Order: sequence, then structure tokens, then C-alpha cells
Amino acid sequence: EVQPVESGECVQPGVSLRLSCPASGHTISSTDMGWVRRAPGKLLEWVSALNPTNGRTYYADSAKGRFTISRNNANNMLYLQMNDLKTEDTAVYYCATGSYGASWSIEPGQETQVTVSS
Repeated sequence: EVQPVESGECVQPGVSLRLSCPASGHTISSTDMGWVRRAPGKLLEWVSALNPTNGRTYYADSAKGRFTISRNNANNMLYLQMNDLKTEDTAVYYCATGSYGASWSIEPGQETQVTVSS
């Protein structure tokens, strides 16, 4: 079961969540966008990104096989489906523009605290 995310909520390991981001000010079908996160005590890191030109998706090693990035061009939304969440996924997640591995620009107001704990 996919649960909607309320920033700050705590979930148990193994559950699934989906992050949503309205691409305000951008056209998602033509903008490099993705998700970055800051885990406690760590630097911001790319989690996933999507290339709008060729549709390629990119994932951090920690996200491969569990997270899926997607977009809805009709409603200009970006999503991150997160399955089998682990305690190490605890972080503040940010929606951002930018190419995977390169610099990013965080979308204002689009941050979500996800806490995974048993």
C-alpha cells in the first residue's frame, strides 16, 4: 500500500511512500528534475533524476531497485515512489531541477521529512 507523505511522519521499515512535487515554474516534460536528500549528519545527495529528453532515469546505488522516479506531463508533477524503506532512507527529501550528478536547484517549499524507524 502506498501512503501519501506528510512531512515529518514516521513510518516503519518496509513500507512504501510516494513523494510528489508540482513542477511550478517549469515544464516537466522539458526540464531535468529529480530528488535530492539530506540524511542526518550527511551532505545533500542525489537520489534520483529524470532526463526529459530521452526519458532516462538515474538512481543512487542506495535507491536502485527500490525507488522509482516518474512524471505526469499532464499535471506537471514529479513523483518518487519509494518501496521497502529502510532506516537509512531517513532524510529530508527535496524536489530539485538539475541533471543527475551535477548541481541542483531545490524547488522552494518542496521538502519532505521522511523518518523510517521501528
